[in-house]
Amino acid sequence: MCSHYQGIRKREQIERYFRVRGQPVPPRLDMWPRYTGEFIRRPPEHDAGDEAVPEREIVLGRWGLVSALTRQANLAKAEKLSTFNARSETAATSYTFGNSWRKGQRCIIPAESIFEPDWRSGKAVPTAFRRADGAPLGIAGLWDRYRNTAGEWIDSYTMLTINADQDPLWSQYHRPGEEKRSVVILTDGAYDDWVNGAGDIRDYLRPYPSGRLIAEPVPR
Repeated sequence: MCSHYQGIRKREQIERYFRVRGQPVPPRLDMWPRYTGEFIRRPPEHDAGDEAVPEREIVLGRWGLVSALTRQANLAKAEKLSTFNARSETAATSYTFGNSWRKGQRCIIPAESIFEPDWRSGKAVPTAFRRADGAPLGIAGLWDRYRNTAGEWIDSYTMLTINADQDPLWSQYHRPGEEKRSVVILTDGAYDDWVNGAGDIRDYLRPYPSGRLIAEPVPR
């Protein structure tokens, strides 16, 4: 599970690694649930036949998915739920995430690092996880679009997670006795197929090689 990550400050990395034209730096790069962050998707208008529509676009959205199926009467409640992560095992049948899953509304969340607590000392030590090669992380997610109480359309997104009890790296983190989980970090070569909806979504829900990641304590 991830409830804190760092967005990408260097706009040239957005263009180089994700092949999208980087917009100005978003309001926040130190991301927590319900903040507005960046995600990358295949444009909803892509299948309209307009050649001007790019293969990928980067947009701003709410980190914490709200389903398009949410009724206005239930919107305030839905916006308070912890929907910044989606369990991959149950997302397909979830009311919140099922609409995005069925429609293949996949996205990539670009991140410089993600943070998890290290409890091995008996206290929670914030730890940053980054790619060892210095490239940004591309985290697999789902997105949806809902209408708020003012009648405005709001994009929102979530990160997909998998069980990590047996992972040599991620199993060392989180509270003792709790299930260990990690976000789904995509390999660079999977970006196109992921956003384009190619293949079974479950084929991508695999651990990222732990040897390609670095975990470092974060000074308070």
